[in-house]
Amino acid sequence: MGDSILENSVVKLRAPEPEDVDLLYSWENNLEIWKVSNTLTPFSKYLLKKYIETSHHDIWELKQLRLIIEAKDQNSLMNVPVGLVDLFDFDPYHLRAGVGVLIARNEDRRKGYATEALKVLISYAFEVLQLNQLYANVSASNTASLRLFQNLGFTKVGVKKDWLKTLHGWEDEVLLQLLNPKPRLPKS
Repeated sequence: MGDSILENSVVKLRAPEPEDVDLLYSWENNLEIWKVSNTLTPFSKYLLKKYIETSHHDIWELKQLRLIIEAKDQNSLMNVPVGLVDLFDFDPYHLRAGVGVLIARNEDRRKGYATEALKVLISYAFEVLQLNQLYANVSASNTASLRLFQNLGFTKVGVKKDWLKTLHGWEDEVLLQLLNPKPRLPKS
């Protein structure tokens, strides 16, 4: 582990910076990514700048947290942005949140970045935010993501039938859940 709970030897998670606008713009407006993110409208640079300006607010206020995944380059001092990881639909009463992950470029996939980023995010969610549980919604055909979450301990707890409309018809969506092994118990 590095100096921060938001990094390990492979990846570092960090808040978006104003310099990330062009990068976020290209990722958020990639039609291939829209298929897994349920995005239907393009993002403007103006909206992304506004998002970054408010991202300094904490998860308790915004009910979401988006972090840039940087791959640590062992041969230089520069880390390379490879994707995003999100906590969304944060519920401070029930202490749960949804999880999403994106490795933007095909050439950066299958290198362990998503696994390592999720390990760091899970640790942060359970140890710092003291969440009781995390969940992920994954299309049934996205076998790589299903395997990713299940390898990290997420359990399949349900299937939403014909939940996602695709170019080829309707598709099921799988609900996966991960419970905190050391939950903070509510006071009675």
